[in-house]
Amino acid sequence: MPYLRTLSDHRILLSLYVQPRSSRNELVGLHGDALKLRLTTPPVDGKANKAVIAFLAKVLKMPKSAILIKSGLQSRSKKLLLSHVHEDEVRRLLG
Repeated sequence: MPYLRTLSDHRILLSLYVQPRSSRNELVGLHGDALKLRLTTPPVDGKANKAVIAFLAKVLKMPKSAILIKSGLQSRSKKLLLSHVHEDEVRRLLG
């Protein structure tokens, strides 16, 4: 999975490509080296970023506080840091 990488501090780096204003919230496969996420939320006032975190927290069964958007706050391409989770578990839940 090219979109996942474990860092030296044991956090997971997840590459996402976000498509806002979609008909439903769903993971739909790859977009280049990133996992593509469709969201119904528009990219206004940070609402899409909050929706990304909420969706991933639900899918990965982890608290929202364990997910941080490292880069791409105003971009469709985002890098997220996931704490307190193992890469194998993330692969299983996303795969």
